[in-house]
Amino acid sequence: MTGEAPPMAASYEDRILRVLAYIHDNTDGDLSLDRLADVAAMSRFHWHRVFRALTGETCAQAVRRIRLHRAAVWLVMEDMPIARVAARAGYPNQGSFSRAFSESYGSSPAAFRRDGQVRLPSPTLRTGSYPMHDVIIRTDPARRLAGLPHKGAYHEIGKSFEAFGAVCESRRLWPQLGAVLGVYFDSPDDVAEAELRSFAGAEFTGEALPEGMDEVSLPGGKAAVLTYKGALFRPCRRLSQPVRQLAARVRRRARRSSLL
Repeated sequence: MTGEAPPMAASYEDRILRVLAYIHDNTDGDLSLDRLADVAAMSRFHWHRVFRALTGETCAQAVRRIRLHRAAVWLVMEDMPIARVAARAGYPNQGSFSRAFSESYGSSPAAFRRDGQVRLPSPTLRTGSYPMHDVIIRTDPARRLAGLPHKGAYHEIGKSFEAFGAVCESRRLWPQLGAVLGVYFDSPDDVAEAELRSFAGAEFTGEALPEGMDEVSLPGGKAAVLTYKGALFRPCRRLSQPVRQLAARVRRRARRSSLL
């Protein structure tokens, strides 16, 4: 398997990526099947079959999932009123949004905001505060990653993961992939949010890099590892503190080593 999509599959893949990006960027707009079929430049019936066959979900399911995920991010990362979040997520009123959100995430929007971390839908993780975080040093092997770059706010990397997942599904690349990983290259303390560089991908065990994907090589060797439970794909308010804690420990160890 080369990771290169056949001409027809590539055409479908391009349309799926175009539609996913459109959903992500227009959560408060018309995301009906007819509108998305127009974006894909296909008939609504053909588009419905193609989208479900290649992604494993219907357009309606994808729209609901992306809208609610973006709402979850806004609840934690932004200070806008919940009614405004509901409107930006495409819901006609706060009541219908709250019911849909609670059904998917297991808590009301207000409770989710107080908790302060973006979780997966229907979470089973233990909640509570985590004031101390253990850091371990381990030796990791070198890793070759395939994926897609992202530039901008780290909490918006979900758009690149959406595209990455769609490509992998349409080309049946999953057997050649290992752990799904997000790589964050810059410190938000030092780099403007719009310039932050990150990468959405997975360990790649195939030979030729899939067409249209970038490669990132993570060198092997000693790694400082801090395990944090609860956040999704990006440093949110609660994750930023342990990340800074880890960075501080790494810097202290580096200084000690330089003095030896």
